Amino acid sequence: MADMNSSVIVVLLLIAGCISSLYFRQYGLIYSAFPGFAVACVLLLARRLRASNGLPNRNVCVLVLGDIGRSPRMQYHAISLSKHGYNVSFVGFLGTKPHQDVLGNERIKIIPISELKGLTAGPKILRYVTKVILQSLQLFYVLVKIDAPSYVLKQNPPGLPGIAVTWLVCLLRGSKFIIDWHNYGYTIMALTHGEKHLIVRVAKWYEKFFGVFSHHNLCVTHAMKEDLQRNWSIKATTLYDKPPLMFKEASLETRHSLFMKMRDLYSPFKSPDETHSEGVERTAFTERDGGTVTLTDGRPALLLSSTSWTEDEDFSILLKALEEYERFVEDGATLPSLVCVITGKGPQKEYYKALIDKLQLKHVQFCTPWLEAEDYPILLGSADLGVCLHKSSSGLDLPMKVVDMFGCCLPVCAIHFQCLHELVKHEENGLIFKDSQELAEQLKTLLSDFPGSEGRLARFRRNLRTNEQLRWDESWDSTVLPLLGSDGS
Repeated sequence: MADMNSSVIVVLLLIAGCISSLYFRQYGLIYSAFPGFAVACVLLLARRLRASNGLPNRNVCVLVLGDIGRSPRMQYHAISLSKHGYNVSFVGFLGTKPHQDVLGNERIKIIPISELKGLTAGPKILRYVTKVILQSLQLFYVLVKIDAPSYVLKQNPPGLPGIAVTWLVCLLRGSKFIIDWHNYGYTIMALTHGEKHLIVRVAKWYEKFFGVFSHHNLCVTHAMKEDLQRNWSIKATTLYDKPPLMFKEASLETRHSLFMKMRDLYSPFKSPDETHSEGVERTAFTERDGGTVTLTDGRPALLLSSTSWTEDEDFSILLKALEEYERFVEDGATLPSLVCVITGKGPQKEYYKALIDKLQLKHVQFCTPWLEAEDYPILLGSADLGVCLHKSSSGLDLPMKVVDMFGCCLPVCAIHFQCLHELVKHEENGLIFKDSQELAEQLKTLLSDFPGSEGRLARFRRNLRTNEQLRWDESWDSTVLPLLGSDGS
């Protein structure tokens, strides 16, 4: 309770200090001691917010200003920290169910925050400002309420208002501030508002100004590392997204179990043979007769893509490519039917579902489910080909969905952008395309031998099996753990 009273006083003093600074500057008064006095009071009260038992602090806060369940990299951070003896306060929105390894972990405590909206009427700029203010106050309250952490690890984006608030709380509580740069928030905002919009320019200045106050920085590509250093003078360590062990090729038994569950929910997974034989289970892809599971003859190819249904992924490219694929089949090409599964949640999902519903395709079926965290890796490990339409807003981040696909030895076709070559090796583990026509041609060539074992698709899968990549635990232990140890925690 004392901590909470102190935090309220801190906020009031900060506000008073800011107001008085503006007042004295405007009127040229010489009594400018009050802002300094307020800051001194803040620093004095900050001592009450810090851990003071003299023992090593094994508390860490992992912060996501988004849906925890849809933030896999931050979930992996929390799990890795817990494995090394840290108690994790996982702060974020509770929307989608997180992975069971997070929910069932005694060292991880989820601290839910609300997705505040601000005013619902009035000018857009006023609504946005009130939203930022409310989010700032809520975040400050939550971060001073939890046990004093030795580190706060924050996901960016979003940066506004989280970076400044987190830095202030770290200053008050004596915590180390780590930013994990997944992308730049201002470039994502520019997709909607345009690069020259006032909010976008403020967001860019904000990220650059406050980003330098962090003690450590992580980022997802070497290209982003170089950009942070060159343009913002921020030194970062590259921690590539790597798949955890749950992402692997699925056994026939595991595939069949998932397909049976999906068969009851989604018609593309139903077997075209509706005859019922005692002891026989059938899906569009698998069949169990007695105790043996086999792949069905003449089965469709399972094409998989995952998305957050946002502006940085143009799914009309895939839809046009599949229309062209349909024409290939109608013109006599020997190609399998397709079941195209697009997983995920997001703001543009209904828009694209409406476009899908208008398509009249005989050889391509669509399915747009949201999968539980435990089922998603199995589906990836059961698919025949992945498609990635993520086109980075900054050109500096890499799609985690492709990382997960590669963990399952699933070849991909991915749309080109600046640093994609750090992940996708053209003609080695997949193909890179630039438009719908090129994607359609790639689907045609890759699936012309399906389900054979001698074509390019099979070769890409063999390459992924042979060149097995580093897993998350190994990468995290060699990259992040030394940063924590260097601070003496």
